[in-house]
Amino acid sequence: MKNQILTFNLKQPIIATLVLFMASFSALQAQNTTVGIAKKTEVTYPGSALTIDGSIKLIDNKGTVKYLQTSNGLTTLTNTGSDTNVTTTTLQLGGTLTDDTYIDVDDNVFALDGIELESGEASTNATTKSDHGTGSGYTFLVRDEATGAIKKLLLENLGVEGGVVPLTAEGGQTEYTITGAEELTLFKTYVYRNGIKLIATADYTVASNVVTLTQTGYQVLAGDVIEVHFLN
Repeated sequence: MKNQILTFNLKQPIIATLVLFMASFSALQAQNTTVGIAKKTEVTYPGSALTIDGSIKLIDNKGTVKYLQTSNGLTTLTNTGSDTNVTTTTLQLGGTLTDDTYIDVDDNVFALDGIELESGEASTNATTKSDHGTGSGYTFLVRDEATGAIKKLLLENLGVEGGVVPLTAEGGQTEYTITGAEELTLFKTYVYRNGIKLIATADYTVASNVVTLTQTGYQVLAGDVIEVHFLN
């Protein structure tokens, strides 16, 4: 069987739509727009059943040979099996980024629907730049505000560490310095006196890493156990 050449009229709607799609995709991204990209190995017709990321030969309505290919996070999959004598090239999301890439949403919504809600264990074996299938558990995706880069973060580094500090009171003692606390806030600080929870603001206040008991309606006695639960 002779090699087949795909012939397209660039005025056809399907090709015009494809070109428009590629142009709009490029406009959204801060990838390479100044240096020419070398032509990839051509897809042969007929050839193997499936070819990934080969350059696709096109001939416009004036007989000029041109090529279409993808890069920077997109892939192509070409069916060139001789058994069906039908050649189809499909553009797909998924691949390797070859350039730094930015998408400016410009006040428009950029969202992912259909994401499952997880309640699994935090990862204890996550490593930098790992591929899927090489670890277990879950990490957080976070944004570096300085560069805009998306990175992953272990739960233990999320900044929600805290502690439980039991203290033995002296008679009438009102102030308690909490070791390990960075900056206490009322909604993340819980104080107990002999196992009974005190009421925020009414029974205690916080400032810096110090809890102050108001002793309003109660009296702190020597030997009382003041237990402070806090999150940083």
